Amino acid sequence: MTTINSQPKSGDGDEVTLKRRLTLPLLTLYGLGVTIGAGIYVLVGATASRAGFYAPASFLLAAAVVAFTGFSYSELGTRYPVSAGEAAYVRNGFNSRMLALIVGLMVAASGVVSSAAVSIGATAYVGHFVPLPPVMLTIVIVVILGLAAAWGILESVTAAAIITLIEIGGLCFVIVYGFTIKPDLLSELGRLVPPLEISAWAGIVSAGLLAFFAFVGFEDIANVAEEVKNPSKTLPWAIILTLIIATVIYLVVVSVVILVVPMSKLANSAAPLVLVFENAGATTKGIFTIIASLATINGVLIQMIMASRVLYGLASQGNLPEKLAYIHPVTRTPLVATFLVVAVVMGLALFLPIAALAERTSQLVLVIFMLVNLALLRLKLWGEPPSNDIFQVPIWVPAIGFVTSLLLLLSGLM
Repeated sequence: MTTINSQPKSGDGDEVTLKRRLTLPLLTLYGLGVTIGAGIYVLVGATASRAGFYAPASFLLAAAVVAFTGFSYSELGTRYPVSAGEAAYVRNGFNSRMLALIVGLMVAASGVVSSAAVSIGATAYVGHFVPLPPVMLTIVIVVILGLAAAWGILESVTAAAIITLIEIGGLCFVIVYGFTIKPDLLSELGRLVPPLEISAWAGIVSAGLLAFFAFVGFEDIANVAEEVKNPSKTLPWAIILTLIIATVIYLVVVSVVILVVPMSKLANSAAPLVLVFENAGATTKGIFTIIASLATINGVLIQMIMASRVLYGLASQGNLPEKLAYIHPVTRTPLVATFLVVAVVMGLALFLPIAALAERTSQLVLVIFMLVNLALLRLKLWGEPPSNDIFQVPIWVPAIGFVTSLLLLLSGLM
């Protein structure tokens, strides 16, 4: 592996490197922060516009797809605990530097496009109480979050973790308030069970690509591996816990929102969850809007962190210009890569709609998932056996992960 040796030096003359400061709770909250903030607070409306009352089934379908790939990431993340993890997995699995570079750029692109999509949702929520034009508000939000991402990994991820706890509390607020509006909500759950009809499942599968976007985030955990304490144990648990917690939260919240909010208002809303509180008092609605704003802002921040680390990782491996591997000796963060990510996020958020951005993100990530699963298959069949301290999955796990990712990708192209 080619490495860049032009990093700035610390005070004692040592090369400045990323620092291992992330524990399991912080890493899990990191994954939950980008997953929950990017999905449930933004895309419920767009998903409901395609699947109708069966939107929860779309989220369950997406969860099934990501589960197998999540286990593949768990093994690969412990085999190769480095930044730009997917690129390292593909390089070792296929023995191809060019394919690794392509995958790394796709990962960075997915993070940037995802950040742009969620920043549109953030603008919609923040716009309820900040009287600025949407374009100006988007610029302000993206710039502030870019500065936060450049601040420092422990500081930015700790801030993101605190906001994640707040946004989970906000989702619990949605559930409780939904039952306040409709005390007999449980008796209506039968409406959410899809019939065995082609038309119903066509909508569910079509919405599955958008619902899949809601789970984009768990794989970001692998891209901060160089900053994780004891990655061989911490990474797998963080990925598994993120997926389990996110799936349970999604199913409950989506079910409540679908049954409480009129479909005509919910469909295609960029700020769907605030509609649950449409008839609530100003204080109640205001509190939730603030929480939702923090949630979406959190999603943008974490995806920016991920994308900048991928660019840093590719540059430090000699695959991108050396300047992108620069780490500031004070913040210990990749400043040039971070500022590049901020600039591209801002451009996309200002000129493309949220649904298009979400679909492009999902398609990029599904292709990445397919290649990652194939890389693990090749390593298991023809690579050297891993050491005993590596988290390992059966060979059929990446095989199913590849097939399910391929099928969901094809469903979105039909």
